[in-house]
Amino acid sequence: MASPHLPLLLSLFLLFSLYSNADDLTSDQAALVAFRNAVAPRLTEWNSSNSSPCSWKGIRCSSNRVTHIRLPAIGLYGELPSGVLGNLTALQVLSLRHNFLTGTIPSDLARCTQLTIINLDSNSFSGDIPSAIFSLPLLASLTLSNNNFSGPFPADFNNMTQLNTLYLQYNQLSGEIPDLNNLTNLNNFNVSYNNFNGSVPASLRNMSADSFRGMTQLCGQPLPPCAGAPSSAPAPGIVPSAPTPGNTPSAPVNPSGGGGSSSKLSGGAIAGIAVGSVVGALMILVLLVFFCGKRNAWPKDPATKPMVGAPAMRPGEMAGLPKRSSAYPLGEPVGSGPASVATSSSKKLSFVGNLSRVYDLEDLLRASAEVLGKGTFGTTYKAILETGPVVAVKRLKDANLPEKEFRDKVSELGAMQNPYLVPLQAYYYSRDEKLLVYEYVPMGSLSSLLHGHRGSDHMPLSFEARAGIALSAARGIEYIHSTGPRASHGNIKSSNVLLSGLNEARIADQGLAQLVTTPSLNRSARYRAPEVTDIRKISQKADVYSFGVLLMELLTGRTPSNAVNNEEGVDLPRWVQSVPRDKWKTEVFDLELVKQQTAEQEMVLLLQLAIDCTAQHPDNRPTMYEVASRIDEIFLSVSGQ
Repeated sequence: MASPHLPLLLSLFLLFSLYSNADDLTSDQAALVAFRNAVAPRLTEWNSSNSSPCSWKGIRCSSNRVTHIRLPAIGLYGELPSGVLGNLTALQVLSLRHNFLTGTIPSDLARCTQLTIINLDSNSFSGDIPSAIFSLPLLASLTLSNNNFSGPFPADFNNMTQLNTLYLQYNQLSGEIPDLNNLTNLNNFNVSYNNFNGSVPASLRNMSADSFRGMTQLCGQPLPPCAGAPSSAPAPGIVPSAPTPGNTPSAPVNPSGGGGSSSKLSGGAIAGIAVGSVVGALMILVLLVFFCGKRNAWPKDPATKPMVGAPAMRPGEMAGLPKRSSAYPLGEPVGSGPASVATSSSKKLSFVGNLSRVYDLEDLLRASAEVLGKGTFGTTYKAILETGPVVAVKRLKDANLPEKEFRDKVSELGAMQNPYLVPLQAYYYSRDEKLLVYEYVPMGSLSSLLHGHRGSDHMPLSFEARAGIALSAARGIEYIHSTGPRASHGNIKSSNVLLSGLNEARIADQGLAQLVTTPSLNRSARYRAPEVTDIRKISQKADVYSFGVLLMELLTGRTPSNAVNNEEGVDLPRWVQSVPRDKWKTEVFDLELVKQQTAEQEMVLLLQLAIDCTAQHPDNRPTMYEVASRIDEIFLSVSGQ
């Protein structure tokens, strides 16, 4: 028989639950308002008079609790307040990437034990990696890249057994990397461009070499072996051959007993050995004198004499280079006469940024090289140096600026340090030869990925990957524009978007339009804004137009020069805009995207952005900051970060 008090008890329990949930949400709202007041004054729509924060920008709730905060690239600045985020105890996702946050991560974040994703990429956080991170038992993805974190790599990471993604690249961490053998779920890992040293631990040797880039003091698989590491090859020396059957070694002969003559060499044999030894020694001495003499005879300046003994070239490596330069894979530096001798600075590589000198001009000229491509500003080579590094070398054409002006402009390019740009490492200047040396990006260009071979082994490019590539490229261009009101790239196209990951990219050839004196407009004409008549004077809004064409190329899979088969004179923007919106799915989008049948709404949003970027009048185009912010929202929708 039911208790007469049961309905009353149920009613009280329900009222208590509702009160408790309301109280929790009220507490969450108060924490968000404190957060806004500290670092997000622009979030005026976060109005504390609203009954619920669940409809606020970047906020998602579940069961009347705030579970997601996603506020990428909205201009957050200052330090995260203490005693605020820790009150959001139901928080599962915290993404504050691409803002201007500084200071340290507050320790009370340890109270958010439901966190599974933290993404603080591209801020200015500093100090040690906070211990609060290690109190989050469910954390599966941690991104702290592109900040100023310093100190050691905490061994406590090894206790975070749910961790699947750990990105710490582009910080100032140092010391040795600890063994992370407990992280059996770790699939995505990157610590590039820190100051780590020592050997890569055994648990991380299955990671790609790209996970450890930019650290010369780090060694071991997948990087080059550490100095003094045991080799798997047999130790050098004479290895005695095994006795053949029937020819076992004879027992030692007693020199005082019979048969002693069988253990002694004859006089003729002794004489032969002596003569042979003397002749061999003389030959070695002659060879040493010859080679040492040859080496000492080479001038220290490689520009004054072609080198001998350069590595043999593979077929195709010499394409487009003068015959007289066969000793120089990248071409003999011109100017070995008095004019070049007068300026000693022109006979060596000039390094830019904070890069330590790990190779010199002689290493570069001896490198095995192959042509990667020929572009608007010159030919690019992949150079494999004998000393180990692989670099990309741009051999400029039509770059006849005075030396001081050239060096000043290149120094400005070298000062551009951003994870979404291909970094310039060094340059060479002489009257007739200019070389720019970049970090080599091995995955190739977006152009090759989109328009290369699509046979049975071709891997379809998902919309998420395309959106990630677009976001990376937009961030790179946005950074260039942020360096000055007239700063622009000048040559945005898919062959200048180099892939650094599955859905990440870097912008190449930034600022080269300022180095040429007689630029050609032909090669990049299909990307060029209609108002541009001189690529040396491209505005930021012209860059936006070119980027809009690039977005259309990403979404349609068509090259800008071939928007419609067999229909000359129709460029990609005009063709896209000529197709009714209700036919975009069947006529405009790349068939690979249509087959995937996902993210159709986001695809439409990205194509509409591309149309906005390619507006005929520059004033009607968005800024790259606005472009990047809109792509970021689209990428978040499809990636779930």
